[in-house]
Amino acid sequence: MRFSVNVPNFGDFADPRAVATLATAAEQAGWDGLFVWDHVLHRRHHGRPFADPWILLTAAALATSRIRLGTLLTPVPRYRPEQLARQVATLDRLSGGRVVFAAGLGGPVEDEYGSFGDTAGPRELAGRLDEGLELVTRFWSGEPVDHQGRHYTARNVTLLPATAQRPRPPVWIGGFWPHRRPMRRAARWDGAVPLFETARHGQVPDLAQVRELVGFVREQRAGEEERPFEFVLGGVTDPATAPDVIGPLRDAGATWWDERQLQGGPDLDRLAPVLRRVEAGPPAL
Repeated sequence: MRFSVNVPNFGDFADPRAVATLATAAEQAGWDGLFVWDHVLHRRHHGRPFADPWILLTAAALATSRIRLGTLLTPVPRYRPEQLARQVATLDRLSGGRVVFAAGLGGPVEDEYGSFGDTAGPRELAGRLDEGLELVTRFWSGEPVDHQGRHYTARNVTLLPATAQRPRPPVWIGGFWPHRRPMRRAARWDGAVPLFETARHGQVPDLAQVRELVGFVREQRAGEEERPFEFVLGGVTDPATAPDVIGPLRDAGATWWDERQLQGGPDLDRLAPVLRRVEAGPPAL
């Protein structure tokens, strides 16, 4: 099992130097990954400074050499596919092939989309997500792309350089369980990053629901068992009791634990308390 640290892209973490400091500490303490949020506007956190997640991850890439880096998660429908493909490919080459690309609809929808005049409903956003993901991964190949879809067009476009990872970086898909549609989408890619209706961000999910989700995704992937697939769970743990919490989830199928320390508390965007947790190291299972 692998372990990552998860922080927002606002507050103290809007400073790329703070994220670089955290990334260095995470790598030295033995963590396997660092993931940041990808919000452009979240009114619940109004008044805090926000930063572009790709610049934050660039700072982290320059400060490290081993840990995986990415967003959890990027709202693909909010981007132009060509812009997103270029950003991810650049970071993947800079980091030496360490990018994980996590994707979803994002939210809050009214904040992230409606505030800027984009009033697309869930079906529209889901269509843009699926088509955008397919187009982004084709752009990553460095091969010519011709595409005429419902939402996007590309006419004999070649985006170079290609990603360092071949054929592409891993793609993880987020969504809420027990909604089946996002997890069917995840089964077509490389990993699932579920939140749960009964355990929101920062809360440890119920073991029975994890087993149900893992079983559902594995059914959707019947015949593709040889292709690597990640189940990424997360929450807040105490180092003293983390093995007792995470061990059963690992046995149920989880392959990553994403430590979301203090994500629900008043200090969720402060570097110092998160840094203390990171320096304590990942759980020893």
